[in-house]
Amino acid sequence: MATPMDEGDDSLYPIAVLIDELKNDDVQLRLNSIRRLSTIGLALGEERTRVELVPFLNDSIDDEDEVLQALAEELGNFVPLVGGPEHAHTLLAPLESLAGVEETAVREKAVLSLRKIAESLDVAQLDTHLVPLVHRLATGDWFTSRISACGLFAAAYRLNNDAKKAELRQSFAQLCIDETPMVRRAAAAKFGEFAGVIEPAFVKTELMTAFTALAQDEQDSVRLLAVEGGVAIARLLTPAENETLIMPSVRAAAVDKSWRVRYMLADKLIDLQRAVGTEITKADLLNFFVALLKDNEAEVRTIASQKIPDFANNLDEDVRLNAVLTLMMPCVKELSNDNSQHVRSALASVVMLLAPILGRDHTVEHLLPVFLQLLKDEFPEVRLNIISKLDCVNRVIGIDMLSQSLLPAIVDLAEDRQWRVRLAIIEYIPLLASQLGVEFFDEKLSNLCMTWLGDCVFSIREAATLNIKKLVDTFGLDWARSSIIPKVLSMYRHPNYLYRMTTLFAVNLLIDVVDVDSLTHMILPVVLPMAKDTVPNVRFNVAKTLEKIAMRISKDVIETHMKPVLQSLQEDGDGDVKYFATHALEAAGV
Repeated sequence: MATPMDEGDDSLYPIAVLIDELKNDDVQLRLNSIRRLSTIGLALGEERTRVELVPFLNDSIDDEDEVLQALAEELGNFVPLVGGPEHAHTLLAPLESLAGVEETAVREKAVLSLRKIAESLDVAQLDTHLVPLVHRLATGDWFTSRISACGLFAAAYRLNNDAKKAELRQSFAQLCIDETPMVRRAAAAKFGEFAGVIEPAFVKTELMTAFTALAQDEQDSVRLLAVEGGVAIARLLTPAENETLIMPSVRAAAVDKSWRVRYMLADKLIDLQRAVGTEITKADLLNFFVALLKDNEAEVRTIASQKIPDFANNLDEDVRLNAVLTLMMPCVKELSNDNSQHVRSALASVVMLLAPILGRDHTVEHLLPVFLQLLKDEFPEVRLNIISKLDCVNRVIGIDMLSQSLLPAIVDLAEDRQWRVRLAIIEYIPLLASQLGVEFFDEKLSNLCMTWLGDCVFSIREAATLNIKKLVDTFGLDWARSSIIPKVLSMYRHPNYLYRMTTLFAVNLLIDVVDVDSLTHMILPVVLPMAKDTVPNVRFNVAKTLEKIAMRISKDVIETHMKPVLQSLQEDGDGDVKYFATHALEAAGV
């Protein structure tokens, strides 16, 4: 096929190639062409990109959704290629077309690009180009364009013209009562954003009517999104205004027949609590929160449970302790026995954060029984979540009281049949050790850590060796020399070669944290005899370990003790052993 380049017109070549590629039947080829638009734009220059490329793209919006999505995304980066902000409005036409297509992903990319371009437009350009575009989309025959319009009002509102601002507010309010539920849903999703850019006086008047309509919509998918919009408005109002304008909708949401609306209220309750202030929280939100903790739907109880400590901490100090003890703790005790494991897991991840609020005596009386209940839960995730917040309780009641209840749970988790559960508790052991102290660790947990070194799952053995290094960092070198290193090294003669391999893995990690004396007189005498192991994997790991040790010990020790062993490994019958031995000798410089 002849192209303009064949006829000697180099200037048209990029467009000609793009035309051919976009007419190709291969979707991937067309997609690749769209992704090279920036390169083509640079080749054409700013003027030809505006005059030729953008209009061509506008005429080409009839393709697979994947291609159109890529085009919508690329155009958002085209402002520098068309000559900067002064000419950015030339990109609006193709994006307007893309904002009206049927495919949601394409429209979303088009709206994002339109918003990005709007940031570069001055007020005059917004007035001349973007506002008319928003009105066209908002009054389009197809609901798809009206959905896209909802995401552009906040970007277009940056005007100096009061009359056009009023038109935008009126247009947005009309979308809030659109006949199509999907449009109302889009308006509800962008309600808070639009409320944040308009003048407060209009929020209390024009926008409140639209908000009330959304909050009372027949579709629960609209009502639940209105909850977030209500939070955004509440931040802009005084407590008295919130009581009059926002709280009626909040009260309705708290008892909404749809659990999804109640779920959204529970999810946004902390933001709402901060927005409406302490008086409304005491008068209304506290009771709503208790009701949500007792909700019939497990999903609602789960999300509400996660909010317990934040809600409590945001209460006024003069009512906080009493509210927690009289209203929230009875719910907490019920939730610790909830039928849903997800509810119990959510509770376990946060309930211990109540300890600083309750203080020592109330924690022992009210929170510790919940702690013990969750430690015995049949689901490992619940037990892990409760242990992960152990430090909160430890700081309040002390480790002596806590450790009596803690040890059985740790042992259960350490021996859990699911290796991922064992892995999780291993990773938590160093933090736990720092909280429990060295004496408790040596007496109760040291042997447990050694057991993990011989686990049948490699990931557990690997985590256990990393655990050893972290424990040395926590308790210090003297403790390591007396308590842990001898136990690790004692495994080098174990009948199972996996134990012997784990010894080498642990040694490799300890090399970085022990002193030269320990390395020379404790570790090296154990590693060297392992060079005669019957398993090749052990022998070549010995060579690799000796190479690392050589980086820290004296040349005399290397010459006297290490070199002969490595030379014997060079004569090994296994190729890998030979290779690593030779590499170790070269690295050691002997």
